Amino acid sequence: MRTPIYTTKKLEKTIKKIIQTDKNSESGILGKWNATIFYVDRKKCWLISNAKTQYCLILPDVKSADLNLINKKFKDSLYEQLKNDGIYIEFDKLNEIIGEIEFHPTDNDRKTAGFQNHKLANLECWKVDYEKYENMPFIDLASGLNSVPIHIGTSKKMDDFTKSTIEIKRLLTE
Repeated sequence: MRTPIYTTKKLEKTIKKIIQTDKNSESGILGKWNATIFYVDRKKCWLISNAKTQYCLILPDVKSADLNLINKKFKDSLYEQLKNDGIYIEFDKLNEIIGEIEFHPTDNDRKTAGFQNHKLANLECWKVDYEKYENMPFIDLASGLNSVPIHIGTSKKMDDFTKSTIEIKRLLTE
């Protein structure tokens, strides 16, 4: 199983050495993810969103030395985020679902980019509340992003509104 993560051009510039250009990978049940970079007190943080569910994960203070172990950091952070959001899954099962992580250049997914930009605007507001990087509870901030109602379907029905936590739980339990 492989999990592709498509990066924005801004993030791609900072992680060139781990970007893979072949797009021949099949994604697992979680599908593809999109990642972008933002800064808090000059520290690089990543916002990673699942394209199917818009479930968000924040990786704070990612340094270039962390890129060698980014697979482990992603899986550990996702496991902790799911647990914090009340979604319980065994780590080994999650590890099996995710498999190997591959970073790719941007796929120009405008829908996911729009979701990410909206969530980054929310984070900007919350950054003012916490003032410093050390005061920011990133796992709780990501939980806040995941609990906001979103529109996933194609129609304008109220049934198409859901929360990212509900959608990711549905994917993981199928």
